[in-house]
Amino acid sequence: MDLEKPARPPAAAPAGEGCLVVAIRIPVRIVALVLVVPVRMAWDALVVAGRFLNDTLLRPLGRALLWVGRAVFVWPFVGLWRYVLVPSGKGLAWLGKVLLVLPAIAFYRHVLTPLGHGAAWLYARVLTPIGAGAWAAAVWLGRHLVVVPVLWLGRHLVVVPALWLYRWVLAPVGRAVAWCGRGLVWLGATVVTGIGAGLYWITRILLVLPALAVWRWVLVPVGRVLAVVAREVGDALGHAWRVAGHLSLAVGRFLGRLFRWVFVEPVRWVYRSVLTPVGHVVRDTVLRPVGDAARAVGRATGQALAAARASVRQALAAARASVRQARADFRRMLLGEPAAEPVGQPKKPQLAHRREPTGPETRTLGSSTTALTKD
Repeated sequence: MDLEKPARPPAAAPAGEGCLVVAIRIPVRIVALVLVVPVRMAWDALVVAGRFLNDTLLRPLGRALLWVGRAVFVWPFVGLWRYVLVPSGKGLAWLGKVLLVLPAIAFYRHVLTPLGHGAAWLYARVLTPIGAGAWAAAVWLGRHLVVVPVLWLGRHLVVVPALWLYRWVLAPVGRAVAWCGRGLVWLGATVVTGIGAGLYWITRILLVLPALAVWRWVLVPVGRVLAVVAREVGDALGHAWRVAGHLSLAVGRFLGRLFRWVFVEPVRWVYRSVLTPVGHVVRDTVLRPVGDAARAVGRATGQALAAARASVRQALAAARASVRQARADFRRMLLGEPAAEPVGQPKKPQLAHRREPTGPETRTLGSSTTALTKD
């Protein structure tokens, strides 16, 4: 008994690939590889140069320009808004409320509202009943004096003659015209059908059959050959691009190692052995004292700004007090001094004006909220 597996038959070539496909594939791939390798290496070199330029020049330059733009355009406007425009706007809003809003509210509440209530009562109690009666009278008169006579005249002068004309004149004439039209339509359809059949066969014999033969025996084979050529060209370009990528990667790694041995390692040694100790000395002897002095100046500036804000608040408080005193003097000038209470009578407590509603009274032992014990 033979335990070995039978040998597999050789794999069949893909459908549509013959000697012509193989003869086209090899030269096309060679030409594509020769043309694509320089392009791929140039592309990889441009990509590396662009990344290096972006990391070393464009990104730091953009950050510096962004900081300069903030310092020149953003921060001055922020300070102007925060320390000038906002306090000025609050002061103008308070003046507008005192000089415009409160007088307008009082005028609306004590003048316009009573006038509106009176006008509404006059409209609802006087004008509406008068208008309803006048409308009812006008409708009754129009119905009995105009509508009924007009309808009777229209029926006997328009509707009855129109019905007689339609029944005895227009209907017979219309039936005759419809019969003649159906005959003409049948005749025209028959003629058009015959002409269409003749044109169909003429067009099929002279145009359709030759075009179908050209498509089937000429264009389809040529299109298949062109499709095979285009597919092989595309595959060759893709294969050449991948091979060129591997070659470009190898060349780039070699150049990178060479650049590291020639430039990076000496620069790193100089940075670690020379520049780092010098930088530490400069930091400890120059930069740190300068930073301490700058922080001290910043703290002094902050204290000065705090003192300026406090003085501004005091000035605003004094201005508010002056406005209140002027308003009290103006009210006293218009209304006079409040009447003095008689001597010997206890002074009644006055409730302060509050914007929010007062709450219920406090419950005591002598008071009750139930219906049975309420006074």
